[in-house]
Amino acid sequence: MTKRVKKVKDPLAVKNPLDQLKLEIAEELGLIDKIKKVGWANLSAAESGRIGGLMTRRLKEKHELE
Repeated sequence: MTKRVKKVKDPLAVKNPLDQLKLEIAEELGLIDKIKKVGWANLSAAESGRIGGLMTRRLKEKHELE
């Protein structure tokens, strides 16, 4: 009997501009090593919330400048 090996997606793969922004903010917060080890889904609620809050702030600032 063979075992199935589940392919793990690259947690740092950038698919669109929002993913790029999320990655930049995570890097600034020092969370890149944790994301590489355990993935995005295993961040705490506080860490995820901080990333989302900063993304929102930057997107608002960008929109206001346009």
